[in-house]
Amino acid sequence: MKNFKIKKKTIIIALVATVFLTYSFKSKFFEVAKQIEIYNTLFKELNLYYVDEINPAELTNRAIKNTLKDLDPYTNFYNEQDVETARIRRAGEYGGIGVSVFYTKQGIEISEVYKGYSADKAGLKAGDVIVAVDNQSIKNMNREQLSMFLKGTPNSKFSVEVVRQSKSFTKEIIREKVVVNPVPFAEMIDAETGYITLTRFNDKASSEVKKAYRKLKKQGMKKLVFDLRYNPGGSLLESIRISNFFLPKGKKIVSTKAKIKKWSNTYTSKNDPLDLEIPIVVLINERSASASEIVSGSLQDYDRAVIMGKRSFGKGLVQRYRELTYGTQLKLTISKYYTPSGRCIQELDYENRDLETGKIPKFSDKGINAFKTANGRTVYDGGGVMPDVEIKTSKKNETTDALIKSRAIFNFATDYYYNNLTSKSLEDFKFSNKEFSRFAEFLKVDTTFTTVQESLFKKAFLASKENNVSSEYSKIKEKLADDKIKEISKNKDIITALLEAEILERYFYKEGVYKYNLKNDEAISQAVALLNNPTQYTQILSGK
Repeated sequence: MKNFKIKKKTIIIALVATVFLTYSFKSKFFEVAKQIEIYNTLFKELNLYYVDEINPAELTNRAIKNTLKDLDPYTNFYNEQDVETARIRRAGEYGGIGVSVFYTKQGIEISEVYKGYSADKAGLKAGDVIVAVDNQSIKNMNREQLSMFLKGTPNSKFSVEVVRQSKSFTKEIIREKVVVNPVPFAEMIDAETGYITLTRFNDKASSEVKKAYRKLKKQGMKKLVFDLRYNPGGSLLESIRISNFFLPKGKKIVSTKAKIKKWSNTYTSKNDPLDLEIPIVVLINERSASASEIVSGSLQDYDRAVIMGKRSFGKGLVQRYRELTYGTQLKLTISKYYTPSGRCIQELDYENRDLETGKIPKFSDKGINAFKTANGRTVYDGGGVMPDVEIKTSKKNETTDALIKSRAIFNFATDYYYNNLTSKSLEDFKFSNKEFSRFAEFLKVDTTFTTVQESLFKKAFLASKENNVSSEYSKIKEKLADDKIKEISKNKDIITALLEAEILERYFYKEGVYKYNLKNDEAISQAVALLNNPTQYTQILSGK
C-alpha cells in the first residue's frame, strides 16, 4: 500500500512537470511566433506606404544583424554571398587573383599580394586601389558588392583600372585557383631546431602541419618551435587532430557543454601520434584564439609543451553553422569548451552585458579558479591560456591600441616603399630610431589614426560658434598630436616590430617576414634558448 502511494505521488509529480514543461514550451513558441508576425506586418506596411522605395534584402539583413549584435561577436547571419566567402575561408582555396584587400569608398585597396599568383604576375602592389573592373566604376559600392568582383571561375579574364600614388593605369588579369596554405612557413632555425607557423585552422590545417613536421624531421629536427601567434582559430576538429600529433591515442583533448545535449561532447585523440618525445615550445599571444587555445591548452594540461609568449585572447566558445532558407546561414554559439584539466578560458561574459553602457564584464573579474596539469602544475581559467614563460614587452596603452586598429602603419609602409624603391637586403634590414621618428611625423598627417581626445575636440570645435576658439584650434590640435606621439612612443618595441613586418612584406612577401623573424624575433630567440637548455625545459614542465 505504501509503495502504491509512493508510485501514485511520483506519477502526479511527473504529470505536473510534463504539463508545466508543455505550457512553458507553448508559451515560448507563441512568443516567438508573435514577434515574427509583428515584424511581418511592420515590413508589409513599410513596403506599401513608405514614401521612398525600400530594398527588402538590405532592410532585412540590417534588422537581423542588429538583432544578433547584442549576443556575442561570433553569432552571425550570412547571406548567400557571405556563405560563399565563409566556405572559401574554411576550404582554403578559391578562384581569384591572390590578394588580401580592404573595401573602401574609393574601391578595392590591396593590403597584401600573394607571391606567384596572378596579381603578383600583373605587377600589382599593396596600397594599389582598384577603382574600376571591366570599365565599370566600383567607387562608393558597399562591401557585399565589392566582394564579388575579384573572385570567380579560374581562367576567366578581366581588366582593372588601378590608382597607385595618384597615377592611374589598366591591367588585364586572369583568375586562377588560389590555395591558402595555413602553414605558410616551416624551416629549420638551426641544425636541430625546427620552426612551424600555423596561421589558421582551416580544413587543410592538420594535413599541412603534418607535412611540415615530416619535412623538418627529414632535415634533422630534434626540437620544435610551434608558432600560433596571431592565429584566430577555426575548425574544432582540426585543433583536435593537431593536438593528437603530440599526445597519446585515447587522451581527452577538449569537452563541450551546450544547451542541447547532443552538442555536449568529449573529444579524444583517435589516432596514433606523430611524436611523443620531441621537446616543443608553443608560441602564443593576445591574438591567439579559439582553436589555438584548444591546442595550447591541451598541450599545457598534459605538460607536453612549454607555452611561451603572452596570455591568449580568451575565446572559450564553440560555433556551428545552421542552414536557413534561400541559401542563407546562421553561425551561432552553441557551447563552451573546456580543456582536459577542466578549464574554460572564456574571457568576456556576454550574457551579463550592461544594456545601457554596452560594457561586457570579464569572468576573471569575479575571480579565477585553479586547476592542475598532469604533473600537478597549477593553471587557471577565466581569461585565456596563461603562458608558462611570459615574453616581456611594454604594456600596450589605449593610444597604441587605436593605432594598431587604424590603417596608419599600413599607410606608412606604402609611403616608405615608394620612397625607398632600391632593393634592400633582408639580412641587413633594421628599422632605425631615425625612421621611427619619421613615422611619428607621418602620424600627424595620417587621417586614419585619431584618438578619442582628438575626435571630441574636433566635435566641440565644429559645434562652437565662439570666434576665439578658432584662433586656439591649431595650438590645441598640435598639442593633442604631440600627446599622441608621446603615448605611442611608450610602446616603441611593439610598434617597431609591426612596422618592420609591414615594410618587409612589401619587398620580400610574407616569406621574407618569417625568414627575418627567425633571427630577429625576441619570442623565437627565447624559445630556441629554452629548447637548448633541457634542464630548464624539464623543470618548467615538472612544476619544480
